[in-house]
Amino acid sequence: MVVKEYRMDSLKVRIKRRLEMYLELDIDGLRKFIIDILVRLKKLTVDQLHKELNKKFNVSYSAVGSTLGYIHSKLGILHAYKESYKTPIVYSLKEEYLDIIESALNKSTSKPA
Repeated sequence: MVVKEYRMDSLKVRIKRRLEMYLELDIDGLRKFIIDILVRLKKLTVDQLHKELNKKFNVSYSAVGSTLGYIHSKLGILHAYKESYKTPIVYSLKEEYLDIIESALNKSTSKPA
């Protein structure tokens, strides 16, 4: 049991570090905006995110899909699922990482420009 808790803490530390690095490389605010939307909506599709992003940024549909795929596979804070082969992939925020995500967002917000 202690080993499992240690692994989970270790995993959270690695995810937090990756997320902080991801946000540090944000030059135009797009990455932070995406993470904010994910925290606010909890689950979405590429199409929904594309519509939200294009209210403030000019980004292509494929760039949004690539970004969500990257966040899912490399940062590990999203769960992806399809209800059937005809439906789009729905990305949902992993609730167990919400505190880490909010902490990383607050850190990136308080960082001087």
